Amino acid sequence: MNMLNFEELKSFLDEKADRYNNPDFIDHDPIQIPHRFSLKQDIEIAGFLAATISWGNRKSIINSAEKMLAVMGNSPYDFVLNHSAKDLESLQGKSIHRTFNGEDFAYFITQFRRIYTENESLENLFLIKDQETSFLHAIERFRGGFLQAEKHRSHKHVSSPYKNSSAKRIIMFLRWMVRKDKRGVDFGIWENIDQKNLSIPLDVHTGNISRKLELIQRTQNDWKTVEELDTAIRQFDEHDPAKYDFALFGLGVTKELL
Repeated sequence: MNMLNFEELKSFLDEKADRYNNPDFIDHDPIQIPHRFSLKQDIEIAGFLAATISWGNRKSIINSAEKMLAVMGNSPYDFVLNHSAKDLESLQGKSIHRTFNGEDFAYFITQFRRIYTENESLENLFLIKDQETSFLHAIERFRGGFLQAEKHRSHKHVSSPYKNSSAKRIIMFLRWMVRKDKRGVDFGIWENIDQKNLSIPLDVHTGNISRKLELIQRTQNDWKTVEELDTAIRQFDEHDPAKYDFALFGLGVTKELL
């Protein structure tokens, strides 16, 4: 695609974001998992688990997330607070999704119980401090609070921007929780975090589309590239940059730029 001028590119991306940011999007996306709930904590837990296993085929991600919901009796928050040691023992050796197994699932549930005993919402672990303009440090603070110091195999399932990971799955979860609009896709249930700090979840598809549109130059999909993309998309809408995730996703699905 030839480089469009700024106004043309903005108009093009706005139109694509507008087209894909609607409830039809939910049916084929892992975001459908938290959409089955209305209680804030259920949405957070189901959303975080679904986002954590979001790699590979979307249909298999949804099936694997449904396995986890079934284990939790389709009441994630109640299960987190009231599960027994026996409930977690039964997860050992279970396959959940790719390299995320029953041991990882049990570890996440244990960490959730500790966090929800002390916090009303996961939002408290992601708060952005003054002078910060992205979730770079907030994700690391969350990692510290969620994973704690003791090493465990499950730590690899929570990415670290400090290690230059694009942290795609956490960034996607944050979009779900933070973005507020009336479209019915994102939840916008967190009140104390401004959506202007959101980034685009960067994966193979969004990365390739962004390069075709000359929004980014870097060839790796890492945190430095997330920051490069931040700079570009915030010029189009500094108050709601993450809406362009729908545009890049849509362009990836339709292969319009091939």
